[in-house]
Amino acid sequence: MDRGQLSACLTETPHNARLLFPDGTDPQQYWRRLRDAEEYRAAVEEIRAEGERLLREPIPELTYSLFAMFERSGNRLEFEKVYFEKRRRLTTMALLALIEPENRNYREALEDILWSICNEYTWCLPAHLKGSLETDGGQTFDVDSSEWSRRERGTRIDLFAAETGFALCEIVRLTEPRLPALLRSRIVEEVVQRIFKPYLLHGPYHWETSENNWAAVCAGSIASAALHLIEAPEQLAPIVEKALASMDCYLAGFGDDGACLESVGYWNYGFGFFIYFADLLHKRTRGAIDLFQSEKVRRIAQFQQKAYLEGDITVNFSDCLQRANVNIGLTHYLACLYPGEVASPPLQLRAPYTEDHCSRWAPALRNLLWFDPAKSGTRWEAADYFLPDAQWLVSRYESADGTYGFAAKGGHNGEPHNHNDLGHFILTCCGEVFLCDLGSGEYTDRYFGPERFSFDCNGSQGHSVPIAEGRFQTEGTASAAQCLDIFVGEDRIVFELELAKAYGLTQLRSLVRKFAWHKAEKPLLVLEDRFAFKAQPAGIVERFVTMIEPVAEGGGVVAMRSETGRKLAIRYDERQLEPIVRRSTYRNHFGKETVWYALDFAVLRPQPEIAVTFTFQFCS
Repeated sequence: MDRGQLSACLTETPHNARLLFPDGTDPQQYWRRLRDAEEYRAAVEEIRAEGERLLREPIPELTYSLFAMFERSGNRLEFEKVYFEKRRRLTTMALLALIEPENRNYREALEDILWSICNEYTWCLPAHLKGSLETDGGQTFDVDSSEWSRRERGTRIDLFAAETGFALCEIVRLTEPRLPALLRSRIVEEVVQRIFKPYLLHGPYHWETSENNWAAVCAGSIASAALHLIEAPEQLAPIVEKALASMDCYLAGFGDDGACLESVGYWNYGFGFFIYFADLLHKRTRGAIDLFQSEKVRRIAQFQQKAYLEGDITVNFSDCLQRANVNIGLTHYLACLYPGEVASPPLQLRAPYTEDHCSRWAPALRNLLWFDPAKSGTRWEAADYFLPDAQWLVSRYESADGTYGFAAKGGHNGEPHNHNDLGHFILTCCGEVFLCDLGSGEYTDRYFGPERFSFDCNGSQGHSVPIAEGRFQTEGTASAAQCLDIFVGEDRIVFELELAKAYGLTQLRSLVRKFAWHKAEKPLLVLEDRFAFKAQPAGIVERFVTMIEPVAEGGGVVAMRSETGRKLAIRYDERQLEPIVRRSTYRNHFGKETVWYALDFAVLRPQPEIAVTFTFQFCS
């Protein structure tokens, strides 16, 4: 639709806090019911406990030395630790001021953190303002002009600046009856200057046409803020129009199978902000614009249930944590939109209030507003999924012996938040991960630079894939897997991939990896790799990645034993292969040094054409 039609769809009525509540709901009565209801008790107590902690602490300051740290050393964590602590204070005090409006301490703490965030030099992270410490080259400026001081920071919008603008506008709408007029006007002024004007006057930004989470989070946050703040449809329409174009780009990044190549953590993030915007837009247009009717959106909504192996164990391909709980509000909202198609996990998987280290306002609020106790599930049900565009195979299996998970992937090595991991796989048993994906490492300047694949969690050296002639897999979309066969049966799954293009070796004619997953009482995985070289190869190594120390038992068996006594036995031909265990460490997403093991099997007599077979057997 054109801008005139869009303006006609947008309502002219004041859009106060009722935009967040069903028709006929009194917001103040809602918060009182929430405070007293038993089903919300755990969530409210988590928020209240965090509020009491924060009241004992001063508002932290984002100092120059913290701001400069990324530019000088590449370190992000120290600045972001303080930045996100301020956002935690904002989210916590705003929620508590709504839940307990009579509490003066919460109200004053909210006012102070709102003022402090309005005073921040920038709402962007330093990692997204590279070059900001560079000198101005000796230029002089007219003292009557202040525009130069905002030249860079005043026109930049990143994920977190957009999120901050969204959070402030929503908090204003929810608390405006009790928020001082000066503070309200200050917030509006800052959002207009830092978000709306740059978006309309200084774009286009790189993320406006991104096919990943940036488009949904940035454009969705800005347009959501505008839906709350701007009353006149003719002023609102240009922002919504731009945001809708970005949403088209975001959705284009998904295949028809609805898989998020950035894994479930970024599905929560990007798709979550898409949904928050779509919900507000649907209400503001009285249903005239309904993004939920898209068949692709419907399939993306079903991705979360396909991205878990059991409990909180994720299929954490790409930059994703191995274990993650669910945003219960988003999940219940989607389950209501698409009944019978979106699974509701057990309430035990509800993400605790403090789990989000970024302390994002939008999901925290909706984990309360959209929570539906009637939608609690009991577990992730046993299921098999093949996602053809992503080339992901995911199997959740239950027997009398326990619960088991198997996932494997093809795809290509030019994916968002890419890891070089074609042919990689994960094995779990009864809540424990035996063969793992290391997931996301610590985000630094180098992590997203030319050295990205030197990090073990990103390069194929840190994945369960072959090493051909000493070569790891190469990055780029040309390094692509070809799915040769997929069979999903009741008792057996077969998944076969051609991986030769991943290695960039003209000498390597073919590398076919075949998985056969046998779903017995104690399931069995048979893995066969068939290599075809033009001449005798210099060497072949099969690598498997785990955080459980492997032990060679002899007789062609290497075993991994968990702390609970479960065992995974890896059987191989000892006449053909020699096992070596290598202990390594990497810095995980939170900067913690973490131990992992590479279980390498060196082929003793490599031939131009050779097949290597392993069986992975779970034992009591």
